[in-house]
Amino acid sequence: MRRELVTDYDTLPPRSRLVRERLAEAGIDARIIVLPESAHTAALAAHAIGCPVGAIANSLVLVADGEPILVMTSGAHRVDFVVLAEQIGAESVAMASPAVVRSSTGQVIGGVAPVGHPAPLPTYLDESLSAFGEVWTAGGTAETVLPLTFAQLTEVTGGRMVRVR
Repeated sequence: MRRELVTDYDTLPPRSRLVRERLAEAGIDARIIVLPESAHTAALAAHAIGCPVGAIANSLVLVADGEPILVMTSGAHRVDFVVLAEQIGAESVAMASPAVVRSSTGQVIGGVAPVGHPAPLPTYLDESLSAFGEVWTAGGTAETVLPLTFAQLTEVTGGRMVRVR
């Protein structure tokens, strides 16, 4: 059962308002939900939302050949950096530091939305997310989430579908 507090625009956190504005500019009427508690793991988010853990689209800011990228991956598994590097044609892929995450997205780890960043990041989408009619992403803070179809996620991010494991 979903436990949620749907908020109107005026009561959303500032980062979530920015995410909602960017989605609206892309023609997506997003419903951002503020969870009663922060959901720092895919399992906690899935439980709070009432969806399969695989439908949680974790937003990972990684560094590929020295440049930040965004990888939206299913909460059901971890990214294999060697496989991802091969898929995107990079020599190396590693986790970004919290400072790089913040500077490239304007958001914090655990709350990175697919949009609302100072500048778009090259984005890669885990192919396994396409199996879900609805995927759930962070909404700009660790307490906010939003549902998108895989097609909407692809369109709004300009993301390329890849294998990450």
